[in-house]
Amino acid sequence: MVLFNQKFRLTLGCAGLILASLASSYLYSQSKTKQLTPQEQGFTQQENSALLQPNISFASNQTPYTLTSKFQNSFVAEQKTDKQNAPSSTPYPVVDEFKKYKYSVKGSQVFSSVKLPSNKVNFNQKDLLTVLVNTRKYFQDYASQDPDIQRTGVLATQGVTVQDVLKTLDFMSAILKEDISNGRATRLQDPKFINANFRVIKWTAYNPKNKQQKQLRITKYAVFTHTGSRKKTSTFNTGIYSLKDNSNTDKFYTKYTKQDVLSGIYEPGGREFGKVQSLAYLTRTGLEEALMQGTVLINFTDGYKAFFNVDRNNGMAYIRGLKPTAQKRYWYFREVNAIKGYGYKIDAKISIKPGVTFAGDVLNVGLGKVIVIEQTRGGRKHLQMGVMADTGGAFLPNLYQLDFLAGIFKNQKEFGQYVSQLPDYATAYFLVKK
Repeated sequence: MVLFNQKFRLTLGCAGLILASLASSYLYSQSKTKQLTPQEQGFTQQENSALLQPNISFASNQTPYTLTSKFQNSFVAEQKTDKQNAPSSTPYPVVDEFKKYKYSVKGSQVFSSVKLPSNKVNFNQKDLLTVLVNTRKYFQDYASQDPDIQRTGVLATQGVTVQDVLKTLDFMSAILKEDISNGRATRLQDPKFINANFRVIKWTAYNPKNKQQKQLRITKYAVFTHTGSRKKTSTFNTGIYSLKDNSNTDKFYTKYTKQDVLSGIYEPGGREFGKVQSLAYLTRTGLEEALMQGTVLINFTDGYKAFFNVDRNNGMAYIRGLKPTAQKRYWYFREVNAIKGYGYKIDAKISIKPGVTFAGDVLNVGLGKVIVIEQTRGGRKHLQMGVMADTGGAFLPNLYQLDFLAGIFKNQKEFGQYVSQLPDYATAYFLVKK
């Protein structure tokens, strides 16, 4: 009888353990399901709701793109697996500036794990540190106001998260500060150090209109210096203006084209005189270059000099192929204390430096990515490092191009001479802290 009771109690105990284990497994599964947010899947809320619609084809020439349970589970699995071996078969939905689906791309089509070539990496140490720190601070200060920077983007196919980006920025900043304070060439210029401490992910261009393109197209932008006047003169007869604070609610400026503004609507006697603040008067060439580059350094005739950056536009689309003087889009400016890059509003924009800044597709590639581009000069490989801390209208969407901030120039001739030494196409690598 005693033996029977012992066996009975043992049987009950085992059954209880099995039931507890099953219950725990179920609760854990439910918890993980609830915690799996659209952001962890690599989509915004808007994209996720669209993808959940069964059998929806987003374009006539695209196959239906459906979020299946298998697809959901693959993202959970990515969080558990070693990032070096993260699956690259899950397609990423590329979006435009309105977060609308354009096409899908597999990670294996654009990325591969490699080692950086054994050549010194070039950059100005203090300038790179400035851009790294300022970009990191943007994440810290504006993550809640600017949800776009929380997108994992196409590098999610390689297991790269926003936290990995922040870790990379923090580590590089710490290394640079230590090396600069010790007066030595930074370890970040040593490919051996980079290969030991970073994942190096080669970026193969993906251009839907040119499937043969493998290298990234490297365009260049600049800040031009122009002489300007506080008052309108026969030479400096083209104004740049700033919107007043009440323009956040009064959208009067969206009614007027560039041609309307240049006709004098904001000047004395014009129908909107007093509605905006006059900042400076340039030549027409000066205005067009300021609009094209986004920033201008004005040397005023009274000796004052300052940077001016685009703030808000009139809401009219920029038409590709139409000459600049015929465009209807017009930008209003603000005086700033440095060259400005990405930011959801003028007061939040990242202060950037030439030579270490790239503009790119922030929505699909992501803010703050550290990139090395490789070109061949005189038979030797030349490596240049920078941070994706800017964006522009040419990058919505764009997985095949970067815009390199070349510098500050007096004129187009000087700019042209400088950029003629730079590559039109280059091999590109992302660096991600291990």
